[in-house]
Amino acid sequence: MLKLKILIGDTFGALSAAIVALPQLLAFGVVTGLGASAGIWGAIILCLITAILGPKVPFISGITGPVTIVIASIMHALQGDISAVILILAMAGILQTVLALTSFPHIIKYMPYPVISGFMNGIGVILIIMQLNPLFGLSAKPNTIESLHYFITNLTHLNHDSLFIGLITLLIVFAIPKKLNKIIPSQVLALVICTCISIKMGLNLTRISEISITLPQIHIPQSNIHAIITYAHYAITLAIVLCVESLLTGLVADSLLKTKTSSKRLLFAQGIGNIFCALTGSLSGTAATMRTVAAINAGATTRLTVLIMPLILAVLVFKFSPFVAQIPLAVLAGILIKIGFDIIDVKLLKVIKFAPKDDLYVLFLVFFLTVFYNLIVAVGAGIVFAALLYAKRIADKTKLVEKNISDNSIIDIEKQVEQDFEHKIRVVHIEGQFFFGSATQLISQFDELLGTKYLILNYSSEDLMDISAIFALEDIIVRLNSQKIRTILILHSPDLYNQLESHGIIEQVGKHHIFFDEARAIRFAKRCLKRRKL
Repeated sequence: MLKLKILIGDTFGALSAAIVALPQLLAFGVVTGLGASAGIWGAIILCLITAILGPKVPFISGITGPVTIVIASIMHALQGDISAVILILAMAGILQTVLALTSFPHIIKYMPYPVISGFMNGIGVILIIMQLNPLFGLSAKPNTIESLHYFITNLTHLNHDSLFIGLITLLIVFAIPKKLNKIIPSQVLALVICTCISIKMGLNLTRISEISITLPQIHIPQSNIHAIITYAHYAITLAIVLCVESLLTGLVADSLLKTKTSSKRLLFAQGIGNIFCALTGSLSGTAATMRTVAAINAGATTRLTVLIMPLILAVLVFKFSPFVAQIPLAVLAGILIKIGFDIIDVKLLKVIKFAPKDDLYVLFLVFFLTVFYNLIVAVGAGIVFAALLYAKRIADKTKLVEKNISDNSIIDIEKQVEQDFEHKIRVVHIEGQFFFGSATQLISQFDELLGTKYLILNYSSEDLMDISAIFALEDIIVRLNSQKIRTILILHSPDLYNQLESHGIIEQVGKHHIFFDEARAIRFAKRCLKRRKL
């Protein structure tokens, strides 16, 4: 009975993921210049190999927004040289496989949140800007500056049919209620409705026109030492983006399923899969967050979902290829604009006015470099800048202080409380400054607190937290709540209290669960536990 339930959940999860993925894969394939079918076949191949070699978690894979931008930029830089692009895709897959065997997968947890946010916001804005021209029936351009320049100078030559169908697409993807969107994804609805309207009205606009339904052929890229050296920086850029996005999706999936995925195994499977994608002329991809979440929310729990999903995609392509060929590019542009908005980090934007200035400097640096220069330079510059700002902050506050400790009674009280209440009450100290380097490591220490009912979290530092630490603290509280553990927070600074209150953390914990004295916090936990036993 349990196996049948898992099979049903995985099947529905695969169906949901395929429905969400189809319009995105078509759109991303067109944007890269390799064609819609390259996006479809890339997802099919990558999912099949990930299902065989990857972790047990249902990671739905395929080309995503950030990967699309990188490949489209490479295609433009090489003036549409398909053989060179395929070589770079293969090199990126090999490099990704090699990185999986190193400690690189563990480095992602040290990346500051403003760097990730600035990068994702930049990708979202790039997608939106680059789709303005196709939405208005103009020729697509490969980067933001050219796209904006071409859009402004050629606005008088817009295609009214494309704009009409594009606006309907935007209306559908943005206005569909969330309840209906859970049943039928708005992107699929827009794809079907707007394509049918364009066909029935006989609109004069640019369409996909061709989509290959034949099995992809093996292409061995021509390579030599000169070519490998020349294209190495492109391959490194693509490989890092492939790795980072897969690892971020891994964190999200583990949070939803309460699992702990082997990041090395995930990257290894993705790397092998991307090598095969390149050799078949298909697009590289990553574990896609949106599709993975859709599958999990629909009931998927195992990698069987990742095996079923590409089979559903293949059936859709073979069965409906004539219809797919009639999809207007303006419809895909509208869908991609919505995806761009979804990529933008709304969570941070809501609290940006409360964020420390140093975090904002890093965020805007990464954002502008991502949009107008280079993705990997943006991430590298952001990490270095964040590290320098943090080092300066610590150096300015470092003092030599002599302190004689003569009273250890509070430590004895903590030990006695834990023994008397069979560890149902625990006291945990966060020593030192809680910042982006320690926040993610600290989260993992709260995964297993068996038997605990009340956790007293004593943050001894009086320094304000950066935005990464605030979000990490929020994650800790959510995890503890999911384990039916109530959090009691001890602070040592009114300024820190005000900061956490402005970010909604105090409200989440409960004002009556905040203390400035540990002895009072312990007495409160004792009273609460006794009331629960009555």
